[in-house]
Amino acid sequence: MGVGKALNDVKPYLAMILLQVGFAGMYIVAVASLKRGMSHFVLVVYRNLFATAVMAPFALWFERKSRPRMTIKIFLKIMGLTLLEPVLDQNLYFMGANLTSAGFASALINILPAVTFVMALVLRMEKVRLRSVHSQAKIVGTVLTVAGAVLMILYHGPVVQFPWSKGHHHDAGAQGAASSGSFLTGIITIIVACVCWSAFFVLQANTLKSYPAELSLTTLICLMGSLMSGSVALVAERNNTQAWVIGFDTRLFTCAYAGIVCSGVAYYVQGIVSRQRGPVFVTAFNPLCMIITAIMGSIILKEEITRGSVIGAAIIVLGLYALIWGKSKDEVNQVADVSASGGCGSKGGELPITLAQPNGNGKHELGSGRGVVFDVETPAANGHY
Repeated sequence: MGVGKALNDVKPYLAMILLQVGFAGMYIVAVASLKRGMSHFVLVVYRNLFATAVMAPFALWFERKSRPRMTIKIFLKIMGLTLLEPVLDQNLYFMGANLTSAGFASALINILPAVTFVMALVLRMEKVRLRSVHSQAKIVGTVLTVAGAVLMILYHGPVVQFPWSKGHHHDAGAQGAASSGSFLTGIITIIVACVCWSAFFVLQANTLKSYPAELSLTTLICLMGSLMSGSVALVAERNNTQAWVIGFDTRLFTCAYAGIVCSGVAYYVQGIVSRQRGPVFVTAFNPLCMIITAIMGSIILKEEITRGSVIGAAIIVLGLYALIWGKSKDEVNQVADVSASGGCGSKGGELPITLAQPNGNGKHELGSGRGVVFDVETPAANGHY
């Protein structure tokens, strides 16, 4: 009992950490491909096609008996999710990363927890009691996270020499971007992408209340994302048909890796964790991706790490742990099995150890806290991890 409970408690943390490692790898290979001339519009299309192809069989099989009925309201929410993440966020982020660097983009995206926290507060998905130590920890953690990211942007300082970075020099392309208006454009696009990503997390948590089928929702988002981003790419690359041609090279690997790991698996796992712990918990792990990307970028892309980046990363980690500590004390409501919900005996929202074989499909409706204020900063969810 004790070991099983401890394992369930650890699963959401472990899942989010592994996802950040996956995202960091995607940022590196994606920026490498974009620097070599790959169109980010085409990358987004192929990425979502790969994700759809991989996730669809699992959705059709594991949720064949538990998939909720599709309604107009749910369909509109899925369209909104598609517009926010596959179409807007992915295109804007890749555009910004190409105009700046992988390390800079992953650092700037750390305003994500703060933006998500504010959105969740406005929509009453998060409750803050200023006299609560745990709420104070979340506020302080959010501020520290943003402050660390801002420090990394504004202060650089001398280059920190690591054993693997000796003899490296600044990338000429990055210096050229920094000295022109394209660098500012990159910053703006990344910030807008961050807002879209935060809105996606909040809307995803809301959608799963009425459509608690993570695999099916992931597949539909990726499928609609392929169609919508494909339409955008056809217009953007109408005079460059060669942009659609990819061979057995890094471009194909980038599309497959980004689609399978960072769209298919990530949407599914984030959906489960967001439904259980809330959208702020999901975004709180993003600073880890920044640190991993900075290290990998210095090795693979020859990007240099400055003193400001190291100090900012340390502050971000402190904020991350403060925010997670505050979230770990949230009381999560237990939703009893109700026969009228059609989900008797199922464990809704339980995070599986093996991603390909989920233990439950979530037939319960989530508690929405109608008129009830809990000392809990996440939406009520089905069961515990």
